[in-house]
Amino acid sequence: MKVCGHDIKIKGKLVRIAGLSADTFEFLDDPEAALDVLRKGEEKVDLFTFMQKLPDTLPKYSYPMEWDNLAVLPVTTYDHWWSSQIGFKARNKAKQAEKKGVKIVQVPFSENLVKGILEIYNESEIRQGKRFPHYGKDYETVYKMSATFLDRSVYMGAYLDDHLIGFIKLHTDETRTQAGLTHIVSLIKHRDKAPTNALVARAVQYCAEKGIPYLVYSRFRDGNKERDSLMDFKERNGFKRIDLPRYYVPLTEVGRIALLLGLHKRLVDNIPDFILSRLRMIRKTWYERKIQTATE
Repeated sequence: MKVCGHDIKIKGKLVRIAGLSADTFEFLDDPEAALDVLRKGEEKVDLFTFMQKLPDTLPKYSYPMEWDNLAVLPVTTYDHWWSSQIGFKARNKAKQAEKKGVKIVQVPFSENLVKGILEIYNESEIRQGKRFPHYGKDYETVYKMSATFLDRSVYMGAYLDDHLIGFIKLHTDETRTQAGLTHIVSLIKHRDKAPTNALVARAVQYCAEKGIPYLVYSRFRDGNKERDSLMDFKERNGFKRIDLPRYYVPLTEVGRIALLLGLHKRLVDNIPDFILSRLRMIRKTWYERKIQTATE
């Protein structure tokens, strides 16, 4: 479904909630025009959500809103990032990749790139203590998902002896205000070579060269998630948490009631952090035992 030139996704059965397919990477310049199309459309939508765009952190609209967040790196020059915005550890990691022979290059989207991505996805069923959602996908599925938004995206590859060991996909919004890291994954077996750090460095360089003022690495904190290694990685590389308004606009009576009752939120967002932490530890242990049993 397209609205005002943007792809829209709808989720939910009892309460149908719509938002941009590239939410947090693309934004609405005229929300009221999009809402008008949705109200008149044949597809039923109860609630529409969208995030306000950087750098406007104060609410601009009168719609119902809650605070969301992004991990944001303001970009001026590469030298400024290297000397003033990142930590000692991140700087050493980026140097380490080069010393160990890792080369970072911008690569065109191709069958060879997809084959390399497929190998990375299928290296391990578990990443960061949970099941990796792209593990086990076939070539056609990975090709289709990797080919999205190619008119505004670039791929960077980390290569060791001409073999892809990591990649990053940068999605630039229509006004080139920000570039979002939609995918950044590396082979676990080459973690000692720090390809992910080198890929982030190349992304910063790209933004500086193209005059893109913000590099975004998804959310800084997702829901009630406790601080973890990914947050630490973002912070060491200069990313900061920026809170931005997220709007929820009811389009039907069902949407209005759902918003009042908090049904627009995920169940996990209502669970206290100390309980989530315990559940994540149980999940991690269960997956580790499952993999160990499968390999014995």
